[in-house]
Amino acid sequence: MTTAPPAPGVPAAQTPDLAPAASPAPPSASPPPRARRVGWRVRFAVLSLIWGFSFLLIKVGTEAYAPLQVTLGRLVFGTLLLAGALAVRRDRLPRGARVWGHLTVAAFLLNAVPFTLFAYAELTIPSTLAGICNATSPLWGMALSLVALSEDRPTRRRVAGLGLGFLGVLTVLGVWEGFSGLDVRGTALALLASLCYPVGWIYVRRTLAGVDASHLSVMTGQLLLATVQLALVTPLFTSVPSAFPVGPLLAVVALGALGTGLALLLQYGLVAEVGPTIAQMVTYLIPVIATAAGVALLGEPLTWSTPVGAVVVLVGAALAQSRARPARSPGPQS
Repeated sequence: MTTAPPAPGVPAAQTPDLAPAASPAPPSASPPPRARRVGWRVRFAVLSLIWGFSFLLIKVGTEAYAPLQVTLGRLVFGTLLLAGALAVRRDRLPRGARVWGHLTVAAFLLNAVPFTLFAYAELTIPSTLAGICNATSPLWGMALSLVALSEDRPTRRRVAGLGLGFLGVLTVLGVWEGFSGLDVRGTALALLASLCYPVGWIYVRRTLAGVDASHLSVMTGQLLLATVQLALVTPLFTSVPSAFPVGPLLAVVALGALGTGLALLLQYGLVAEVGPTIAQMVTYLIPVIATAAGVALLGEPLTWSTPVGAVVVLVGAALAQSRARPARSPGPQS
């Protein structure tokens, strides 16, 4: 949650994020025939719901488990699902020390760090705010790409989108009230998590663009490495829970198997079938669903500035990601 885009833009599709999020692994393998039996619009809707509800699942999980434990569980179940898909397709993990070295960094930037930051953020901020902060990922990505990627040139529309997007963030945070009632630390962690995704996407784009492996293979390896990273760190800062409440436990299982594993399979299937432009539109539905879920199911408060600011953020993100239309070639001269 994402998402990502990924990207966590989509990585591959430069979307974030989402969420949740994945990395833009290079060569793309066609989704399995069985996946194509379900229309892409249905899968698009399912992906939007899964990533939108991920922030609610994080909130429920942290009610009983430490943020690091929630993230570790998410990665374990997500990796297991992708490993199962890899086995069914008779694919294999990437090969080469160089590839695995770059995947280690990608796993840290795109999975281990942002997943953990969102979990810590939701200890003190509503899941609705976390979902909206996640929507700023395309804005961070556009700002960074102008500096790090020479092929991305600023246009008036994209600069305007960037400014509008951050104006929306200030609206969500209620800057005119001096951030009164806002947990600055939790909000900062959520915004930092959304910043991790474009940093990771740029790194992957620069280092793994020519890897001879499928998206599924690269993503499985990446999640596996993130799981190892969290497995090494979590015991140092947490103790084994004394109880395992069913609700939070199921939330962590769903967050991993659905919000991470299944979501990534759906995302890459959509990118392969309908292209990144349509697939990345899921980014704009995630905060809407996250807000609705948080308010309806968790009873989280909602002031007018939150939905208004969220709309401004999404409009700004859409403008920031827009590209100038190629000029028409002149017709034959008479």
